[in-house]
Amino acid sequence: MAKSTAGWLHEQQRDWVRQRARSWLWRSELPTWMLIVAIYGGWFATLAFWQTLGLLPATLLLIWFTTWYMSLQHELIHGHPTRYPRVNQLLGLMPLAVWYPYGLYRDAHLAHHRTHLLTQPEDDPESYYIPEWRWRRYAPWQRKLIALRNTFPGRLLLAPALDIIQLVGGMLTSFRQLDRRAIAMWIVHGVLLALTFAWLVRCEFSILYFVLAVSYPALALTKVRSFLEHRADGDPLARSVINEASLPWRVLFLNLNYHSVHHDLPGVPWYALRNVYLRDRASYQQRNGGFLVRGYGEWLRHFLWRSVNVNAHPGFTRTNGNEQ
Repeated sequence: MAKSTAGWLHEQQRDWVRQRARSWLWRSELPTWMLIVAIYGGWFATLAFWQTLGLLPATLLLIWFTTWYMSLQHELIHGHPTRYPRVNQLLGLMPLAVWYPYGLYRDAHLAHHRTHLLTQPEDDPESYYIPEWRWRRYAPWQRKLIALRNTFPGRLLLAPALDIIQLVGGMLTSFRQLDRRAIAMWIVHGVLLALTFAWLVRCEFSILYFVLAVSYPALALTKVRSFLEHRADGDPLARSVINEASLPWRVLFLNLNYHSVHHDLPGVPWYALRNVYLRDRASYQQRNGGFLVRGYGEWLRHFLWRSVNVNAHPGFTRTNGNEQ
């Protein structure tokens, strides 16, 4: 198990997890290695034989493999399948999903795991909340845009576009400010993206079609997982959701629907998260303040037309960088 700042429920849980970590399955990381082979093999094979498969089946398969790849990248960031970050990075550098350089995603996500800052805008890079002072300055159309983004359909259709705009803006800022580390990441990403697009051309698969009909929907699927994944709460332990999703979603998202468990124990591999949760189900539901949902369909029913209240961060102020 990768080194991490773990939040154990009790000593018995810690002993049980550490015992499992010494098992052959955990030490070999065989499930993750098999996943890597399945994702890369499936993605490249689907493109190679898309004309035989047909455009629609190939598109659906590519959306699945591309979304799955983004879930895999998250697992690589957390120290799987090897204990060597550079090796894991090599396994996740290819821009199969087009948009995000692995290094930028890694740095932002690890910052997101600073639990005491979770959901705080300007401190948590993955927060959907907005500082109160900035929210007050927003024009009415901007607030309506945020409200639309915070519906379930808006999170799928609109949020990826807003993320891409923000990503491109960040890239331009990095080049303008001569941020050499970020520039190096973007250059590597650009070279690998050119190679990826060259493979698409070789397979006679339209690059524009891939971006619009595969990459964008795949990014939208990740927004299903992240919909109300975190909430602003005075108790940091109650800020991450437990989503008892069905099997297809659990497979696609590599059990990250048990998000409260993942934030407590970020070093636990994806194939063990469900067992860890089920072993102490009641304790976890109590620990995270009952922040529980019975599958993503529940979010869809509740927020098909209604906006979830994730806009101005409640009670957020900044004094010497600390939450008050």
